[in-house]
Formats: sequence, structure tokens, C-alpha cells
Amino acid sequence: MRFGYFDDKNREYVITTPQTPFPWINYLGVEDFFSIISNTAGGYCFYKDARLRRILRFRYNNVPLDSGGRYFYIWENGDFWNPSWKPTKKDLDKYECRHGLSYTKILGEKNGISAEILFFVPLKFNGEIHKLKLKNNSNTKRYLKLFSFVEWCLWNAWDDQTNFQRNLSTGEVEVEGSVIYHKTEYRERRNHFAFYSVNVPIQGFDTDRDTFIGMYNGFDEPRAVIEGRAFNSVAEGWAPIASHYIEVNLEPGESKDFVFVLGYVENPDEEKWERPGVINKKRAYEMIERFKDIKSVDNAFLELKEYWDEILSKYQINHDDEILSRMVNIWNQYQCMITFNVARSASYFESGISRGIGFRDSNQDILGSVHMIPNRVRERILDLASTMFEDGSCYHQYQPLTKRGNNDIGSGFNDDPLWIILSTGAYIKETGDFDILKEVIPYNNDENRKGTLFEHIKKAYHHVTNNLGPHGLPLIGRADWNDCLNLNCFSKTPDESFQTTSNVEGGTAESVFIAGLFVYATPDYIRMCKAMGEEEEAKWAEEASKQMIEAINKYGWDGEWFLRAYDYFGEKVGSKECEEGKIFIEPQGICTMAGIGVEDGKAKFALDSCIKYLDTKYGMVLQQPAYSRYYIELGEISSYPPGYKENAGIFCHNNPWVGIGETVMGRGKRAFEVYRKITPAYFEDESEIHKMEPYVYCQMVAGKDAKRHGEGKNSWLTGTASWAFVLISQFVLGIRPDYDGLRIDPCIPPDWKEFKVVRKFRGAVYDIKIENSKGVSKGIKRILLDGKEIEGNLLPVLNDGKIHQVTVEMG
Repeated sequence: MRFGYFDDKNREYVITTPQTPFPWINYLGVEDFFSIISNTAGGYCFYKDARLRRILRFRYNNVPLDSGGRYFYIWENGDFWNPSWKPTKKDLDKYECRHGLSYTKILGEKNGISAEILFFVPLKFNGEIHKLKLKNNSNTKRYLKLFSFVEWCLWNAWDDQTNFQRNLSTGEVEVEGSVIYHKTEYRERRNHFAFYSVNVPIQGFDTDRDTFIGMYNGFDEPRAVIEGRAFNSVAEGWAPIASHYIEVNLEPGESKDFVFVLGYVENPDEEKWERPGVINKKRAYEMIERFKDIKSVDNAFLELKEYWDEILSKYQINHDDEILSRMVNIWNQYQCMITFNVARSASYFESGISRGIGFRDSNQDILGSVHMIPNRVRERILDLASTMFEDGSCYHQYQPLTKRGNNDIGSGFNDDPLWIILSTGAYIKETGDFDILKEVIPYNNDENRKGTLFEHIKKAYHHVTNNLGPHGLPLIGRADWNDCLNLNCFSKTPDESFQTTSNVEGGTAESVFIAGLFVYATPDYIRMCKAMGEEEEAKWAEEASKQMIEAINKYGWDGEWFLRAYDYFGEKVGSKECEEGKIFIEPQGICTMAGIGVEDGKAKFALDSCIKYLDTKYGMVLQQPAYSRYYIELGEISSYPPGYKENAGIFCHNNPWVGIGETVMGRGKRAFEVYRKITPAYFEDESEIHKMEPYVYCQMVAGKDAKRHGEGKNSWLTGTASWAFVLISQFVLGIRPDYDGLRIDPCIPPDWKEFKVVRKFRGAVYDIKIENSKGVSKGIKRILLDGKEIEGNLLPVLNDGKIHQVTVEMG
């Protein structure tokens, strides 16, 4: 069943009931200040770092679910309700939530009163705007009382929920007019504070949670709202909140608008104080003044929409399949931007307290976002590379606030270094900017140890060849792309992290996946070598890649598919010889992407084995058969129940690799089928099974061994977003940036007769029409550029600011 519908004209998903199978969320913000908001106004916000600069407190997957957010209570004659339905859950006469691009609108109506709230983060602004419109649709005058509510987090989200001995005594607030300031710890080491304001006089306020809610009450029945009055409480200690109390009288048909600003301010250390003990509020005043009226809010909202118009205009498709068009044109690219901005840390599933920005994750996110924001991608690549070590290894993650690497979830994931090659290659293909390779950046953020980006990349490439195992395959280290395949861990201790526990010394476990990734990355590395004048290194890399292919063919092939790995004892993983876990999806995808086995038939065997053993209605599972017990030599992967997460769950992230492999083989129908099966909009009618949002990809869907097969897990923040977009935009639709131009190479279902793509690329617009009257899956008969036939399938870089007509005849 459905719980809403797509509004493609407004680029919104419209939720028509608050009781979705799980909170369906959206993200606000595009650069430094970000927010999560659910369809019932739950969620939180933060400045740059979800852990270290958390503004609002939120209770994640708690009981009740989706607890804490930006709430508005409307009181009348002793009755009260929320336009967002939660937290009171009072029945509404009408409810609608519109999740748009970096904004959310929630409309609630009850007893002739309508309340519409627009939530968004303006461009270049560190805060949220909550624009509330109250309207009297009845024929009588109405006397209402409006209560706002947010709960402050004490900045460090991990410390906030654990260090009660300190935090029960640290909360501080200040009230000035219609503004409530949160200034916990500002007196000491912090130079930042937050505020919540409204642009009208208030009749009261509360800043102490226990006073506002009352002992033994909850968000659904706060004492202040029940009694219809504010207590003007001032928080001291652990529970600071911000609640405005406003009395509102509405004539029949009358409406009134309110602008609430939830802001974050940093002051230079020398400007912390206006005078002793008084916070310097100058920057807060400026933020509040900027949005003192509705016109200024509407203008900022229009600017946000224009921003997304430009961002999404870089790649637009016109196709008969409306689901394909909406996912490519709107939601997939939007999700790619969200993953670029916040990586994996800030969702309903992951609390934002343990992970920063992953090295591997962020490099993969770049693949789906570089065409939209190349300048920001350039900065991100240099930031990532600056956390690397001089031996070519790297931290597994870094904190976005400090841009420094950390070991909170371990290091030594031996696939990590290779991803910087792919992201840098993608950036140069998009922009032609080879000069990025000459940028001088530090190692481990140490300004005393520096090298060019190319030198960092060179060390990353050599880190693989310097760490080969007994079969000439790369050592896996702590893990490769699959963080839960821990072949050097041997954990027996409850509560011990598989990713941070000490690995056994002298591990010999090898990864076929890293070997395939190495081969896949080599062409990009060779091109960079040549651009830097390192011809000998390019020749060496070509030979190293050949040797790796030989090792894969000799030791990484199992007869029908590619092996997954060799464990610490030299035993095969992902082989027909195994009791369980005989075939894994990752090496089948990455090796066929790299072209390994195309000529001798191995690639076809491997891809057919994916169909035979791994495929389901909702995509391919990670491995089969599922592990039925814990294998200490394999680690976390075997700790999950069958069908969930890495133990034979459908890890959507790796399905596109198989899809790209199918395009290498020219099997367009199968490639699109791989894409279609993991794209949620195609099974919107089964939302009661899938549970997650139908407009964005999940990290994982429960596999065929699970009792809840088809149920999604961890939506939004997943590498699936970028890889799905790369699969469909570059390899199925076949419009692919290359170093010297825009390559046209579709691989489509043969029954597709035509489609169009508008692609902005290096200062020109290519208006491309693909014609397939012959009903083929792959192959170009000819290409006309502005009416003139060109040789080959590479459109030249024109960079003239003009629109160019391209006609492609397949055959």
C-alpha cells in the first residue's frame, strides 16, 4: 500500500498520513548547517559535525519512536493538538507532509483551524527557519494559545547522553525579549551558543524541561500546554529547552504568520563577551533581523529553490518511464548530495555519535555528486588526502569539524587507499583540472610532512602492491569494503568491536575484492601518471595490473564465480568448497567492472552465478548460503541472523557493481533489471513491506533468508545512492565523462526506442537524443554533433557556453 505520492512538478514527496510504517525523513541544509526532520516534525540539527556540534536533543529509535523535535502545540478551551500529529497524536481533520529539496512543509487542520509550517535552512545561514501560518477557516472568532518547543542538546551528543554527573548541573539559558539563548558551557571553553526566536512579542516562555513538561509527563501531555500557560522558567542544570508562549486571536477567515529562527552562532575568542558575563549577541541579532518578516523568508526560500534548479540541471533525462525520470532527475541526485554533505553519521539509524566522515564512504559519494558541485568536491578530495599516512594507508574516517582523522572505529582497512584514485579520477574527468594533482598537502594533517596530491595517490596505489599475500593477492588488513568480513580478528569477547579490536600479528588473509578494485583503478592511475610526466611509473602500473589479473585468474577463480578471499589460515572464503557462504556478490561485481574475465568467459559465468544463486525480487543478497552460526575466523559477518546486514542481506550498495559489469558484457536488459530491483520508487505500492521512504535508497534490505524479506534498513546515508546514479547515468543511459570529452556508450534494454539526456559538461550543454530503432542493447552506429558526424563515441570538450544538439543512432 501507499502512504503518499510523488509530486514531480514541485519535486516533492507528499505524505498523506502521519502513520507511515517508519518515520519518513528529509534533510535540510546544503553546506555547514544540517538538519534531519521526520514527517511528524521529529529530528535534530547540527553545525558541521553531528556529534560535536549537536544543537537539538533527539532519542533516535527509542520508545516511543521518533521522540523529540520541533513541536508546535495549539491550545483552545482546554483542548490541544499538534499540526505534525506527534507528539500528542490527536486525530486531525487533515494532514499533509511535503518533503522537498532541503525543505519540509507540514500541514495540519483541526476544528476549523489550519496550521502550516515550512522548515528549511537558508543558503549561507547557520540555522533553521520555521515559518508558521495559522488560519481560521471557521465562521467564528477564535482565541488560541500557541506553544513552540525544542530541547537543547548539550553540544557533544555522546557526552550529552552519558556524562550525567556533569551534565545534570551544566545547562544554562538566557531570555531576552522573544529570544531564548542556549549558552551551556559558553562561560568556559566554548565560543558558540544557540538561540530560538520568534518575530512577535511573546506572552511567556519556558526554558526548563521539567517545568514545561511536568514530572511523569511526556511530550504528548506537557504540563504547560495542559494548563494553557507558561511558567517563565529558567533552566539551571541538565534540561534546557526553548518554548515560546503566544496568545493568538483570529477573526473568521483571518490568518497570521510567525517566523521562528533556530540559530547557531560562533564568536571569535576575543569577541566572546559584550561585557563581563554578558554574551556578545551581535551575530544573533543580525541573523534574527535578516528574517524579521515573511517577505525575507519567502525570498530566502526562493533562493533555495533556485539553488536546486541549478544543481539538478547538470543531468536531466526525458524518458517514457516516469519512475526512472523522477529518480534520475530528482531524488537520486538529491540523495547523492545528502550523502556528500553528511556521509554516514546522521540518520535515524545511526545516531551521529560514533562516526565522522568515512574515507572510503566519502570518496564513493564523490562519484555521484562531482557533476553537481565540482568545486566542493575538489576541496573534499584534498581534505581526505590530507588525512593519509606516508605509507599510503589512511584513517578510516575523519571528523568534519576538525578535518582530522581519528581511529574511533579502527584503521587498517586495506581497500581504503584505492578509493582516492577513483574519486580524483572522477573529478578530473568532470572538470579537466589535472592541476589538482600538483596541490601540496600534508600527511596526517602534519604541516611538517607534505607532498603533492599525486604523491599521495602514488603511495596509495603502492600500498596495495607493498602488501601482497601468499597468492599475490592484496592483504585484507582489518577488512576491505565489507567491514564485517574480519579475517584477522578472532573475537571471543562480548561487547568487543570487531572493527577496533587488535588483529592477530602477521595476518596473511587476502582479498580478491581489493585485487579487482586495484585493476579497476589502474587506468585512472596510469592517466594521472602520464599527466605528471611519470611514464615509467605508468608502465610499471600497467605491468602490476597484469600481474594482479594473473593472480585473480589463478587463485581467485572458483569455477563458476570469483572467490571472495583467503582467510588467515589460507582457506578459501566464498568458494564451493565452503560449508556456507559459497558465493559473494562483491568480487563478481568489481572484477567484471574491471573487465576481468570478459575474453575467456569468466565474467559471464560470474554474472550468471549472481542471477542463479543471489538474485531475489528486491535485489541480490550479499552471499549464499547464509551463515547459520558464528565463524570466529570470519568475524562480524557471521554474527548476524541469516538474511540481515552482511549475512545474506541485500546490501544495495554492491548491486550496481554487478549492473555495471552487465553493461561491460553488453547485457542492457539485465543491467537495468539490477537497477530497477533496488530502486524504491518501483515498489512504492509495497511500502508496508519495505517500510522505508520510497524516494531514497536503503543501505540494506532484508534478504531471502530473513523472515522480513523486503524490509529496508538504514535509508538515505548509503553508498548505494552514488553507485546507483553512476550505474544508471553513466553505464545504462551511457553518458559518461572521460578525460578528453563526454563518452556516449548506452547499454539499454533492447525495447527502449529512444530517450533524451541534457548534460552540462565543461562549459557547454549537450542536448542528446538516443535513437534505438534497431532494438539493440549496445553499440553506436553514428553520432551527429550539431548535424555533423563525428568519429568514435567521444564528444569533444567545446566549452563555449552554447547548447549543442547531439543525435546518437544505436546499431
